[in-house]
Amino acid sequence: MKVAIYSESPADEAALRILVDALRGEATEPAHLPCRLASRGVESVFNLLSTVIRALHYNSNAEALVVVVDSNHTPIDPAEPNTDGARAKRCRLTRLREIVEQVTPTLKPVADRPALRVALGLAVPAIEAWYLCGHESGISEEAWAQGLAAGKEPYSKARLKQLAYGTDRPSLAIETERAVEHARRVAAGLGLLDAKFPVGFGSFARDVRNWGA
Repeated sequence: MKVAIYSESPADEAALRILVDALRGEATEPAHLPCRLASRGVESVFNLLSTVIRALHYNSNAEALVVVVDSNHTPIDPAEPNTDGARAKRCRLTRLREIVEQVTPTLKPVADRPALRVALGLAVPAIEAWYLCGHESGISEEAWAQGLAAGKEPYSKARLKQLAYGTDRPSLAIETERAVEHARRVAAGLGLLDAKFPVGFGSFARDVRNWGA
């Protein structure tokens, strides 16, 4: 299966492919995004996602697309009402789903090709938390949500980076190497990742498993 991966960092994309392969029980083939679309940062992902979907649908051999972003300090419950109307405070998983739901009906069928399948995930508060699953017991969606509710984060993103990479300012080479190492370890016990991150990883895992053969 040819799968494109779009996230905030090339290092994360390398790690996510390992998790996708573990969820599917088989290796996937890369379907690359056009270089001009491979912008980084969460807002770039949101701003370019509809363009990415169209480019993959019309101009690639991709069968599926994975998109994962960090939650940072935004809400992590997709069912939570948007009471303040502030876009930046909305659940980012909901925002991703809305973009996919808006663009999909506008795509015209391409001969001899099925519709592009999509898997969406939310790393709470950052993907380094996923990498540390099973290594640092106090890190979970629940711990982060409780911290947000109390107005005091239980750990910082800088601390997660320090634990994951040995520094909070890793080079891309170190970030990629360590991310891949963590992903391989975590992939051997996906049940724990699902249990500790049921919203953000759980949604992603269900989407991937629902792709079928």
